[in-house]
Order: sequence, then structure tokens, then C-alpha cells
Amino acid sequence: MSRPVPTELSGCAEKLIRGRHATRAFRPDAVPADTLRAIFSLAGAAPSNSNTQPWRVEVVSGAARKRLAKALQAAHAEQRTSVDFPYSEDMYAQVHRARRSAFGAGLYGALGIGPDDRAARAAYDAQSLEFYGAPHAAFLFVHGDGAARLAADVGAYMQTLLLAMTAYGVDSCPQGLLSFYADTVRDEVGVTGGKLLVGISFGYADESAPVNRVTTERAALETTTAFHG
Repeated sequence: MSRPVPTELSGCAEKLIRGRHATRAFRPDAVPADTLRAIFSLAGAAPSNSNTQPWRVEVVSGAARKRLAKALQAAHAEQRTSVDFPYSEDMYAQVHRARRSAFGAGLYGALGIGPDDRAARAAYDAQSLEFYGAPHAAFLFVHGDGAARLAADVGAYMQTLLLAMTAYGVDSCPQGLLSFYADTVRDEVGVTGGKLLVGISFGYADESAPVNRVTTERAALETTTAFHG
């Protein structure tokens, strides 16, 4: 098998993509406004079907972020979930469940939470609704009636956004749990349309937090990809 031929960008891409990771403890320092605009402007270059760009992004910071965090925790405590995209544990195949379990063991182990300590896990979930202490959060809404097809375009935007953040030295964590309270987000932010796909907490990592040293493995290429022809 021949060796891959590097290009001018391949080394940078390798460093950028492999350097991105989820951060679950942040410093309170805000990202400068000009950096925010540069990141989200770059993310807007993401691909979409027929260039439709069916996303709407709501970014909260400062007082708006604090109000939303309190509202999310209240909704969580009162079990007022409102999910735009249905979620079920059954949507995962066995191999995906195994990967998820391995990740959970590493995450909760770093937090000092035992595998059977349901109360501590629940408390950590509730705490995560404060965006892991991040000074900013972005909420990605899907606009239109295409549901999963349009969500695929917004997923492409999300990955582009995460990489843009990494390129500018900003850390992030996509949080599926934030999307469980779509009505709460809409009410607090003043959004009237669209379906909430995911929320992303972002800012600068607290490098001293053990949880930020959790590493994850990726499946071998042969288990996820087939080359035909």
C-alpha cells in the first residue's frame, strides 16, 4: 500500500481535527466579541444541501446565560422536558451502547463517581445544565419541515463550528441534554421557530480539572468504513 501524499493543509487538518475534544470544566473568562464573530462567521462556510443553510444559531452570554441556566435547572428539577427530536436508548445498536458505556466509565471515574451511584450521576447531569461553567452557550435550531434530512445539514454546521472554535483556541462541549428542554430555551431566548437540535457550551478550559483529562478512543477504520471498487 502506498503512503499518503501530504498536502499543504493535511498536517494542519490533522492537528485541528485530532486536537478537538469535549471540555467539561471551563474558566469564567469570556471569549472576546471579535473572536466570537470570527468563529461564527467561519462556521457559516459549512456545506448544506443546495446551499439552503437551514440553521439558526442563538448564542447566550452574560446575564442571558445566567437566566437560561437557572431556567434549565428549574425545568430539569420539575421534569418539564420538551424534546423536538425524539430520543430513546433503543436507538443505539449494541456496539454503540458498548462504546457509550466505556465512555461513561471513564467520565464518571474521573469525577470519582461510582458505576452504581445513580444519585451522584443525576446531580452531575443537573450541574451540567449550567454549561459546565462555560461563559457562553450556542443553541443550534433546524428550520424547515425536513426533520432528519435538514438536521444532517445542521450537523455539518456543528462540526464546522467546533473546528472553528478549536482553530481560535476556544474549547467546547456539545450537550445533548440541553436539547431536552427546547421550550425552555425558546421561552428564555425569545425564539419562535425551528427545532432545537443541540446546545454547545464553550469558552476556555479549566486545565486543572481532572474531567478535562479524560481521553476517548475511536473505532478502527475497518469497523466503520468499507471501500468498494
